[in-house]
Amino acid sequence: MEASKAKGEHGGQNPGGQTDIPVRYHILESMIPKVVKRRVHALKRLQVQCANIEAKFYEEVHELERKYAALYHPLFEKRRDIVTGMVEPTDEECEWTSDREEEDALAEEVKEKASIEDTKKEEAKPEEEPKGIPEFWLTIFKRVDMLSDMLQEHDEPILKHLKDIQVKFSEPGQPMSFTLEFHFEPNGYFNNAVLTKVYKMKSEPDASEPFSFEGPEIIDCEGCQIDWHKGKDVTVKTIKKKQKHKGRGTVRTVTKQVPNDSFFNFFTPIKVSPDGEMDEDYEFTLATDFEIGHFFRERIIPRAVLYFTGEALEDDESFDEEELEEGDEEEQDEGDDDDEDEGDFDTNA
Repeated sequence: MEASKAKGEHGGQNPGGQTDIPVRYHILESMIPKVVKRRVHALKRLQVQCANIEAKFYEEVHELERKYAALYHPLFEKRRDIVTGMVEPTDEECEWTSDREEEDALAEEVKEKASIEDTKKEEAKPEEEPKGIPEFWLTIFKRVDMLSDMLQEHDEPILKHLKDIQVKFSEPGQPMSFTLEFHFEPNGYFNNAVLTKVYKMKSEPDASEPFSFEGPEIIDCEGCQIDWHKGKDVTVKTIKKKQKHKGRGTVRTVTKQVPNDSFFNFFTPIKVSPDGEMDEDYEFTLATDFEIGHFFRERIIPRAVLYFTGEALEDDESFDEEELEEGDEEEQDEGDDDDEDEGDFDTNA
C-alpha cells in the first residue's frame, strides 16, 4: 500500500484542499424527503468519524515505515558499498539463477569468443578493471523518463559522483515528513557531501472538506543551499547582450546571469503560497515536484538495481501504457510554444 499521495494527484482536490461540489448533488439533495435528509446527515457525521480514524491509521503506517526503514538500512548500506567499490561481494553473494537458460547458453558462447579477443587485448595492453558499478545512479536517471526529463547534459558529469540516495522519515512526535538525501563523493563542482529535499506531509481531514481525505498528502517541501565552486554552478548561465546608444551610436556588451535548466534546480523548489492561490503553471510545477519526490521514495530508492537493469521499467510501462496513449494527442496540439527570439543574446554555459 502506498501511504502517501502527492498533492494534486486526485482530480477533485485543488491545492487549497477544497473540492467543488457538483450542481447535481444539490439537485439530488433537494429531491430527498426532509425526514430522509436528516438521516443522511447523521450518516455524514459517521463518515467524518471514519475519516478521522483513517487518519490515525495512516499515522501508524508512517510509524511502520520508519520502523522498517531501520531494517532496510544495512541492506542499502551494503548496496552503496558495492556500487562505490568500497566492498567486493563474495562469489556466493554474486550467485544468481537465471530463468533464461537458452539466452545464458548463447551468452556463454559469445563470452568465449569475447574472451579470446580480450586475451589478445590484454597481451597488447593491460586494462584497469572498473571500480564498483560505474555511473550506477546516472544510468537510472537516464532510463527513467520522469528523471531524464529533468536531466541536462551539463548535469551528467556531476551525477557521476552520486554514490547513494536515501530516504529518512520524521521521528515520533514530529510533524509527518520524509527527507531525500543525495550523497556525493568529493567532486570539483560543490562542497556539499549531502544534498537534501524535505517533503512535509499532512494526514488529517480538512475541517471544511473532510470527505476529500484520501490519506496523507504532501503539502510543502524545502530544498537546501548548494555550495558551488566558483564558475561551476550549472543552475545559472551567463548571457551577453549588445546595447546600442541611441544618441552616440556606440555599442556596449552587458553581461548578466539568468536561470538555467538543470536537475539541481530540484533542490530549490517553489514554495506553496500561504493563501493557497496559484495559477495553473505554478500548480502543475508544484504537483510535479511532489510526484517526483514520491517516486524517489516509493520506487527508485527501494528498487534501484531493477531500474539500473531496466527490469522495473517494464513494470512501469505496463501500468502507464493507457495514459501515454491518451497523452500523445495532447503533445501534438502543443505546437512550437518553446520557440522564442532572444535577439542579440549570446549564451555561454
